[in-house]
Amino acid sequence: MLRTLTIIAALFFAVTLEAQTAKSGWHNLIEGKSLKGWKQLNGKAKYEVINSEIIGTTVSGEPNSFLATANDYGDFILELELLVDNSMNSGIQFRSLSTPEYNNGRVHGYQMEVDPSSRAWSGGIYDEARRGWLYQLDINPTAKTAFKKGEWNKYRIECIGNTLRTWINGIPTAHVIDDVTAKGFIALQVHAIGKDDVPGKKIHWRNIRIKTSNLTPSPYDAIAVVNLVQNILSPQEKSNGYTLLWDGKTTSGWRGAYRPAFPQKGWELKDGILSVVKSGGAESTNGGDVVTNNEFSAFELKFDFKLTEGANSGIKYFVTELEGNKGSAIGLEYQILDDEKHPDAKLGRDGNRTLASLYDLMTANKVPASVKKIGEWNQGIIRVYPDNKVEHWLNGYLVLQYERGSKQFLDLVTISKYKDWPNFGMAQKGRILLQDHGDAVSFKSIKIKNLN
Repeated sequence: MLRTLTIIAALFFAVTLEAQTAKSGWHNLIEGKSLKGWKQLNGKAKYEVINSEIIGTTVSGEPNSFLATANDYGDFILELELLVDNSMNSGIQFRSLSTPEYNNGRVHGYQMEVDPSSRAWSGGIYDEARRGWLYQLDINPTAKTAFKKGEWNKYRIECIGNTLRTWINGIPTAHVIDDVTAKGFIALQVHAIGKDDVPGKKIHWRNIRIKTSNLTPSPYDAIAVVNLVQNILSPQEKSNGYTLLWDGKTTSGWRGAYRPAFPQKGWELKDGILSVVKSGGAESTNGGDVVTNNEFSAFELKFDFKLTEGANSGIKYFVTELEGNKGSAIGLEYQILDDEKHPDAKLGRDGNRTLASLYDLMTANKVPASVKKIGEWNQGIIRVYPDNKVEHWLNGYLVLQYERGSKQFLDLVTISKYKDWPNFGMAQKGRILLQDHGDAVSFKSIKIKNLN
């Protein structure tokens, strides 16, 4: 009798909890002991429901497997808990797709990472089978401590409009603004393993619930934002102190280097993109470099750029225009280059004229994932701290660090093409410059934040 009453009480509690959850707008995505409402895509990893948990198990020689919701979701808040084998990689797909015309039905779209490895990128946002990493945690190092190995972790995803945000155990991990996919399914990934790898590693998911109406975004925080929608500032970017350095519509705030006004030729402004018109000159006299009206000392500059085949350009900073040079204005340069096709990549020393390098001084330490194909958009960051420490970033990866005025920096200047320029790179403040090197290169989403 006591056992019967206990069972009845437990069932009553479960029904009451379900009713309260539904009333609050939340809906559970696990129904009883079955996988009703889900479908398996791509690989043949094992999925089953045990004790109200979905358990995924690796199978040797299978590609990435996905247990996807039958329904698609656009705007939503998703919460779940997961426990994963410490040697296993996984992820949660959202706004994802599988269509015959795309890679024979391969699942593609946004993924919130599950990464127990020492890399610690859990909570980052990856674009599965499409663009790769959109937000990896090197740009938000505090979030690397959010995931707890060997424990249940609470994951949260907010998709509201173009804003994609993630949390682990209440700690904000990623914030992306993107408009590529507005709606798609949610899926639980069991990552591929090789045919000779030992199978049987498991990941557990429980308390999977979703809310699709009356959505209230979480308060803004201070983590970095990756904004892939051109020439706009998201609310969090504004809150974090960024302003548009180029408005995406006019030439306001910019002029030609050594000139009172913006060049009348050589630059094209179209569809929110500012481009150098190809002229073939080594240091083009068609339009020439353009610089900001304002000067900056300590700052973070964000910019998107796109190269054409064989192109050369750069973004210079601490440009003073005091040197009286007849060619390009002088300044520290974030090199923009097609490393494969432009001969400058093989000049200088040890690759110090390659993409994202400090031109003719220091070589960028790039990994393959940090480099996009020619014709694709890249995101660069130049960060200058008040103590003169400087960083170059490329597509979310820190590729170069140095300190203005340090012995290392000064020694490099003495063996560079800038050795005869007094106090090269040491101005207290200067302008930002976009270089016209005679090749077709495009810019957009140029933003700046003062770090003083």
